[in-house]
Amino acid sequence: MDNENFNKPSNDLIGDILRNYEKTGGMDNLKGTGKPLSDEYFSGDIFQHFQKIAKDAGYKPHWLKLQHEIRDELKDIADKYANGQNSDLQFRVTKVNEKIIAYNKSCPPPMQKGTVRLESIEAASNRW
Repeated sequence: MDNENFNKPSNDLIGDILRNYEKTGGMDNLKGTGKPLSDEYFSGDIFQHFQKIAKDAGYKPHWLKLQHEIRDELKDIADKYANGQNSDLQFRVTKVNEKIIAYNKSCPPPMQKGTVRLESIEAASNRW
């Protein structure tokens, strides 16, 4: 038994991917290579850094995308309801409620919302 295989982690998938990427030259021209890290990088905790980097890269969590979809859908339903176009609105409200339930399962607890009814759609669209 050689020491190299004995000390190697058994499930280091990300490490293996990075090593292969480095072997193919993928790490040669990275932005900021050779520059010192800012003091801000070492302050705070890891999760805060992840959130900042993800936000700067334009990443939005799934629940935030869902929140925007729900808001837009509620606004559209409320506009049609106000104009008397009630043909398929109850079905659409049911579909929005399914999205709200999915949203509530993935968003932070203080941001959870209740389901909506067609009769109170205007007030519901203003809450989102």
